[in-house]
Amino acid sequence: MKVGLLQLNSTIGDFSSNVRKLVAQYQKACRLGAEFVVTPELFLCGYPPRDLLLRDDFIEQNLWALEATAREVGAIPLCVGFVDRNADQPGKPLRNSAAVLQHGQILQRFHKSLLPTYDVFDEARYFEPANTVEVLPFNGRLLAITICEDIWNDEDFWPERLYRRDPIKELMALKADLIVNLSASPWHAGKEATRLAMLQKVAADERVPLVQVNLVGGNDELIFDGHSVALDGKGRLIALGKGFTEDLLVVEIGDGRSDAGSAPNLEWPASEQQLFSALSLGICDYVHKCGFKSVVCGLSGGIDSALTAVLAVDALGAENVMGIAMPSKFSSPGSLIDAELLARNLGVRFEVLPIALAVAAVEAQLSGVFAGYSRNEAEENIQSRLRGLTLMALSNKFCSLVLTTGNKSELSVGYCTLYGDMCGALAVIADLFKTEIYRLAKWVNREKVIIPEDTITKPPSAELRPDQKDQDSLPEYELLDAILSAYVVQDLSRDEIIARGHDAAVVNDVINKVTFSEYKRRQSAPGLKVSPRAFGMGRRIPIAQRFRT
Repeated sequence: MKVGLLQLNSTIGDFSSNVRKLVAQYQKACRLGAEFVVTPELFLCGYPPRDLLLRDDFIEQNLWALEATAREVGAIPLCVGFVDRNADQPGKPLRNSAAVLQHGQILQRFHKSLLPTYDVFDEARYFEPANTVEVLPFNGRLLAITICEDIWNDEDFWPERLYRRDPIKELMALKADLIVNLSASPWHAGKEATRLAMLQKVAADERVPLVQVNLVGGNDELIFDGHSVALDGKGRLIALGKGFTEDLLVVEIGDGRSDAGSAPNLEWPASEQQLFSALSLGICDYVHKCGFKSVVCGLSGGIDSALTAVLAVDALGAENVMGIAMPSKFSSPGSLIDAELLARNLGVRFEVLPIALAVAAVEAQLSGVFAGYSRNEAEENIQSRLRGLTLMALSNKFCSLVLTTGNKSELSVGYCTLYGDMCGALAVIADLFKTEIYRLAKWVNREKVIIPEDTITKPPSAELRPDQKDQDSLPEYELLDAILSAYVVQDLSRDEIIARGHDAAVVNDVINKVTFSEYKRRQSAPGLKVSPRAFGMGRRIPIAQRFRT
């Protein structure tokens, strides 16, 4: 049996475009010999639709999209993800569903059983879970149609299971002999390998072939990597979809008992390549799905803005990126040189817009009110906020989105200026610690120098006062990032972090900075999620609170 896997990128709420893309790729899969075709989870409406699901008109258009798709489906069935109404009231009014379409009709509907409510997921807010499972008879087989999380509760793979039920075991009790999974599994570093290992364990344990079609594309903070898979009944890889781009696979699936031959060798790309591809895709889709074509970003001569610009060029093309240097009296000549050299290496438009006169004007305006007070961060941050004003003016004038350049280390401890360097529409590297920034920048330069070497090797500085260095206010980044990873990502307590050998005073200082900076992060631009625990929708900490670890 040949199964067509449509690894496609849908736009949330763009029903007509989603239908057109789906129908075109379905027809292509049919021409390539597919006998059964599958899409990602909730493909017709896009994933995750969040509170658009509370709008009745959104649900109606989604159902219209299902009908429009069905009209284009002939003898070869298409299994498509959509939002269905829950006919079994009481309960939530909607279901996360898949419909099998054939001959212009809905042949059968299937509903998701396990609704994730952790990290970035909040599906129980909207959907009613299925309490039972059923199989689809097709061409002498019984197909187990499952939706994403339904396959993520294998007791032999996960040391701690989140649900009492295992829909796969229930389907196997019904003698299913092919597992089909429609998925929208967001990516973070290493997720592709974990996902594949889990799926292989399921296929091997149940001794049936398995196909999973995963969404690809960026939707706000989330990035979906694709990497759709087909496995034989021994868990061996038959086919793997491309990463971070659309793909169409037509795969011959055996009966799960007579599969023979060796699995193809699999070597994942370097972790830096995966990370770079994910961030580039996130930028591209965020900009285009928001209706824009171009971006503007400040180029300080530092490594954060340099890496952001490199990613933007890869995502959008040099012609759609504008780099702006905004030197003040504290900016070093070397920083301006590095910014210009980077712009030249990338081929982007580069403008130098000094802010010294504007800073002097604002300081003069405030001089009476500030009289008698020592100079401190209030004066320093005028520079950052004027840079934010400049970038936003350019954004308004040229209809370009501003990319912010702050990293996870800075955002964690509040080493950033609200309404200054935090101004913008998308925080590209907000989920990368500073040490990861250096690693990725060196990878960018693996074949030729794109980011100037001085940018990578010089001590990092905000250049808001004479001879300022980041380490005047922060621990060395290797130490800082180790503590932040333990506290923010792994949720370890103060005592647990100190037990790892870290100085208690340093740990206390870092944790206090994290706690007191929550109000800043709440007002920051959305950041692309590439780690298991990112700031934003997956980390919900109160601002007004007095808990101290």
